[in-house]
Amino acid sequence: MKARQKRLVFVGLAIVGVGAASALALSALNSNISYFFSPSQVMASEAPAEHVFRLGGLVTPGTVARQEDGLTVKFDVTDNAETVKVAYTGILPDLFSEGQGVVTKGRLGADGVFYAEEVLAKHDEEYMPPEVASTLQTAHVNGVIESVGTAGTGGASN
Repeated sequence: MKARQKRLVFVGLAIVGVGAASALALSALNSNISYFFSPSQVMASEAPAEHVFRLGGLVTPGTVARQEDGLTVKFDVTDNAETVKVAYTGILPDLFSEGQGVVTKGRLGADGVFYAEEVLAKHDEEYMPPEVASTLQTAHVNGVIESVGTAGTGGASN
């Protein structure tokens, strides 16, 4: 082999190596991504069925129920338009409470229950995760528009 051919083989192998390393890195990053979905999006089947994602909203008052084992907690998360049931086994954050913002990370089960692996609660009285605030604002606007639309159709006609 001539020197020029050796260089071309070396450059070709280097390109293949860099390409393989890039593919492995992108694959690893893709498996660690968890997108955020609101309860309305989950109920509309926009969330991936077999993939980890984040679910955020408000903990519905009166729905927090602890199981006999002391670690399993079931509660509902709402965006004021739709509600998703959540099951979590573990220690909840100290600031977790009903009516407060929460972001959970986990998978949606075949039974429609979101099985959380992690629960994050707001850290002070004023803070709400941006995704949750945006979701609640959108749900509120949609609810107002729907209620105005239905109020106009149910009245008496002249």
